[in-house]
Amino acid sequence: MQWRRYDGRRIEAPITKAVEETVAREIGEGHRLKVCIGTDSQVRGATVEFATVIVFLREKRGGFMFIANYKSKMEIGLRERMILEVGRSVEIAYALCGILDKYKVELEVHADINTDPHFQSNVALKEAMGYILGMGFVFKAKPDAFASSACADKVC
Repeated sequence: MQWRRYDGRRIEAPITKAVEETVAREIGEGHRLKVCIGTDSQVRGATVEFATVIVFLREKRGGFMFIANYKSKMEIGLRERMILEVGRSVEIAYALCGILDKYKVELEVHADINTDPHFQSNVALKEAMGYILGMGFVFKAKPDAFASSACADKVC
């Protein structure tokens, strides 16, 4: 999977190395960081397009993100697609949690799932919440899940 910055520049290093270098630099510059990870998907014909983001928030100083896009040619239902999104976010969070713990950076995993039962995505809320919390991560859903519902949605 190829990662890039929002301006399109490719991240050539493995994502774990790029994140560690970024966190070390930002903390070295005096920023207090929080990292939020989220994934969104869009169905386009027979293809499902996914976008996963790692959002770096500088306390009171804005933020930036790393992005990975990928496609799948499988037919899947809404619940399965929501769980695949969450699974991808958890996979990235798990790969980065040691680095973030080392630098004492807060981590949240965001799910593009609505807490209102009137919305279709709500069908996967319990499974997603259990999965993320069961892995030991902080869970956020809509309307608080900006990494997935705003950032990843914008680049999907």
